[in-house]
Amino acid sequence: MAKKPAGHQARKRFGQNFLQDPGVIARIVRSIAPKPGERLVEIGPGLGALTEPLLEGAGELDVVELDRDLIPILRTQFFRYEDNLRIHHADALQFDFGSLKHDQRPLRVVGNLPYNISTPLIFHLLSYSNLISDMHFMLQKEVVERLAAQPGESAYGRLGIMAQYRCRVDNLFLVPPEAFDPRPKVDSAIVRLQPYAELPLRAADDDDLATLVRTAFGQRRKTLRNNLKPLIDAEQIEAAGIDPGIRPERLTLAEFIALADRYTAVKAEETDPS
Repeated sequence: MAKKPAGHQARKRFGQNFLQDPGVIARIVRSIAPKPGERLVEIGPGLGALTEPLLEGAGELDVVELDRDLIPILRTQFFRYEDNLRIHHADALQFDFGSLKHDQRPLRVVGNLPYNISTPLIFHLLSYSNLISDMHFMLQKEVVERLAAQPGESAYGRLGIMAQYRCRVDNLFLVPPEAFDPRPKVDSAIVRLQPYAELPLRAADDDDLATLVRTAFGQRRKTLRNNLKPLIDAEQIEAAGIDPGIRPERLTLAEFIALADRYTAVKAEETDPS
């Protein structure tokens, strides 16, 4: 278990809460089940609580760390792995994860994600889903609930729809605040995202699906008719077999895809010179 070095204080601007409970660490590692030869990537290794068992399991590891003061700590702590531990000083929100794909092995991504950037970081990683076999993240419990939410649930929205379009989502288990130093004010949870090799449901245009879902949830309490007015009208919504008077949280992924395909068709008609 990683110990906090003397003088090193967790930094709020980086959203740092260092995992320290050995039982929780062991359970996370069992869920990930790293194996020799796999290409693992850890986001925000912090003080290395997960880094050591991941290195022991896979034999090599790439880590992406924003806090430059933690990098020498990691290099010292894992000097035995200097040839197999590759440390990238970078902001994960801007990092090109495709740069880590050097052979046929898919990436396996792991991270105790800062709460303040978790949603945009997940969207960033979803753009690399064709390179990734799975992702295991520690997130604020409410974010995991949003990822796994189903139509009609209060947590259902853009994040869950777009994650479930690309991935199988499994809410694995809760992690209490006392597992961290310092203790966060919220509960955490572990989620597994497994990108589909072939999407079970496919939109005609992925960008149009993303635009339509984002627009549909622009104002949650309004109906599809009102929210989607900039993209398609009530008649087009009805043509997709959907009641324009309902709210977006009642629609299934398949229904959002039907609306997005209608939006794609409308755009094509508008740009067709004939």
